[in-house]
Amino acid sequence: PQKTSFHRSQTLGYKNGFAFSRLPTVGIGRERLYVNQLSQAELDELSNVRPTLTYGQAKQAPPSGFIPAHVAFDKKILKFDAYFQEDVPLSTEEHYRIRQVCIYYYLEDDSMSVIEPVVQNSGLPQGKLIRRHRVPKNDHGDHYHWKDLNRGMNITMYGRTYRIVDCDSFTQVFLESQGIELNPPEEMVFDPYTELRRMPMRKYVTPSDFDQLKQFLTYDKQVLRFYAMWDDTDNMFGENRPYIIHYYLADDTVEVREVYKQNDGRDPFPVLIKRQRLPKTFVEKKKTFPSCVLEISDQEVLEWYTAKDFAVGKSTTLLGRTFFIYDCDEFTRNFYRDKFGITDFQPVEIKKKPLEEIPQVIPPYNGFGFLEDSLQNCFSLLPKPPRKDIIKMLENHHKVLRYQVALESPNPEDRKRRFILSYFLSDDMISIYEPPVRNSGIIGGKYLGKTRVAKPGSTADNAMYYEPSDLTIGSTIEVFGHRFVITDADEYVLNYMESNAESFPAATLQSLRDHFRPQQVVKQTANSDITTLGTSKQELDELTGQVQEELKLHKSLNNKNIREAFLQCDEDGSGILDKGKFLALCESLGVPTKAFLVNKLIDLCSCGEDKISYHGFLRAFPS
Repeated sequence: PQKTSFHRSQTLGYKNGFAFSRLPTVGIGRERLYVNQLSQAELDELSNVRPTLTYGQAKQAPPSGFIPAHVAFDKKILKFDAYFQEDVPLSTEEHYRIRQVCIYYYLEDDSMSVIEPVVQNSGLPQGKLIRRHRVPKNDHGDHYHWKDLNRGMNITMYGRTYRIVDCDSFTQVFLESQGIELNPPEEMVFDPYTELRRMPMRKYVTPSDFDQLKQFLTYDKQVLRFYAMWDDTDNMFGENRPYIIHYYLADDTVEVREVYKQNDGRDPFPVLIKRQRLPKTFVEKKKTFPSCVLEISDQEVLEWYTAKDFAVGKSTTLLGRTFFIYDCDEFTRNFYRDKFGITDFQPVEIKKKPLEEIPQVIPPYNGFGFLEDSLQNCFSLLPKPPRKDIIKMLENHHKVLRYQVALESPNPEDRKRRFILSYFLSDDMISIYEPPVRNSGIIGGKYLGKTRVAKPGSTADNAMYYEPSDLTIGSTIEVFGHRFVITDADEYVLNYMESNAESFPAATLQSLRDHFRPQQVVKQTANSDITTLGTSKQELDELTGQVQEELKLHKSLNNKNIREAFLQCDEDGSGILDKGKFLALCESLGVPTKAFLVNKLIDLCSCGEDKISYHGFLRAFPS
């Protein structure tokens, strides 16, 4: 009880970096050790361990070290064979589809992946269906473990149910070593449509007794030649084209070659149908058989073209094209004569089919531009301007026929409007000009630009335009919906028509003569009266100057108003007024007609008894 030190001696040492044990030199609390002094218990133990004293202490195995899971289970994978069923709603040949997959479980990190083996020509995207990761088991955050996998069970991953039918030997040994009882394996279910496609169709073809080798050796290098025409004129841009049909007797093949002519505008593609056997009658196909298949086998053809199907004067349809055979060569005639006994080989004369004339429909005139100019767009993609009569333009250059016309209108204001209609003889165009009238409320100027005016009832096919023969005094012309009445014309119009009387109707010329006859009579009378009085131009000028000096005293007179009043009063523009009307107009304007010089001037300007030429009188009133 008085012992206070309980230190123990060190028995672990290191030498050259290695640990080793050694015997203690002192006891607990540095007490003295008695060497080779054994207790009764140790002596009893030694009496029972004679082999140990003889052979020494048995070596104990070192304790096993810690091995992590990613090292212990590295590259150790559990493989399960499974399948799942998939609906096929849009197919008449299969209603569901079986797809086989392999489910892999990676022990190192408890991840899984689903891979579908690739099936040739399946048309499905196959391969890795679910990538490697920890697959969730439920909505509570749990994941699938290898303890949840077994044969003969269903497993649902991401809404798709897989049926596990078997596993490999490693998987079976591992699961059994972990105390899991495996279910018996099941047979793998195969896709019925895939198995149906793998099964070859049983077709029994009776072997033919026809010796093809004999046919080849007999008819090698013997070819029948026919001359044919392909009529394709029913289609757009179609035409009659010549072809040569070769029939090879060695193997019953047919070739169609084009006849290339120099400078025919076609590329030299000599072969239309390459050498091959051509089907004549097909087997009835199902509605589901694709029509775009170009490969034709013997099972799809009931009858092929042979030499019996070709004859001069008959039509033959080869791959959708109808060829008319009109002749053949001499070898072909001899072959048919010897083989089939045919002697009629009269060539058929091919006549070119006349081209059907399609009437050109001219669209209605839209009113833009000239009719002839717009019509050129219907004849060519690159329209050319219509031809002009150059001779007519040179002969009638600067020749214009002018007429005075009045507007027909229900408005009284428009009836008083007067227009100048100009007809240009060089190009048969018409322009209308309205002289401006002061205080009329109407702006004068150009009323119609230079253009050709069509007659009423004119059409695009039969265009009729106004000509000088249609412009008579009193006649009515219609210009784009407006009606004008011709009231007067220039004397140049009468002179031009009289000089070219053979080009105008007699009625047109007579109407102008009747219109100008009263004016000519008045002018002749005025000239004769002036000559009778013996008044010279110098005397009239002296009298006019004296009247002007006298009228200067009358400052209230407005010369411009006087001239306008006389011109408006002269409705027909003849320059002659009645004497009573003339004196009344002078009195209203304030002209002193009773003055001696003014009265003498009126007498000099008189034309007959009751007519006065006011042009000479207006010389006393300069503007």
